[in-house]
Amino acid sequence: MSKLQWATWHQRLGELSMQLLGPSAEIVGDGYALDGFQRAFLNSRAETIYGGANEIQRTILAERVLALPKEPA
Repeated sequence: MSKLQWATWHQRLGELSMQLLGPSAEIVGDGYALDGFQRAFLNSRAETIYGGANEIQRTILAERVLALPKEPA
């Protein structure tokens, strides 16, 4: 549950930071170096893959915690 909660929260935080930066969020600095907000936004996307996609985490929770039937293969 914590993986799912963290990934979702971190993605929303990254999206908010990009919205607050506005158009400057799309501008890449010298030598294509990312600033901290841009790096955090992109990493938040990758974290859902590292921990397992959110859909997979939801399926695991449904099967193991809620004891729902397994998805068909």
